[in-house]
Amino acid sequence: MDDQVSWVLELAIKPGELENFRALMDEMVDSTRAEPGALGYEWFVSDDGAAVHIYERYLDSDAVMVHLGTFGEKFAGRFLSAVDPSRFTVFGNASDAVSEALAGFGPTYMGFFGGFTR
Repeated sequence: MDDQVSWVLELAIKPGELENFRALMDEMVDSTRAEPGALGYEWFVSDDGAAVHIYERYLDSDAVMVHLGTFGEKFAGRFLSAVDPSRFTVFGNASDAVSEALAGFGPTYMGFFGGFTR
């Protein structure tokens, strides 16, 4: 667990983009499911369809970099045309390469402080 990296990305859906974003989500979930280092990938939408929170968990920083490479190549343009990121919180020990790759989203980094996962 020491090497795992996870995050919550909070997004505001641009007006009229919810259905386009839903279709994109389906593609992104299928793509990420095929990544062996992706341990969790869950999307949540507010009742009014104005906000989406994405929870992602990866085996390690190398797995994050694989995911980010695919995201950048296949999805980033459509993703960012449908949403505005509002908060991005990264948990765990992200490598310098991950921190550099995520810098454009302005994340807050949280190091492990205590507790457990079952």
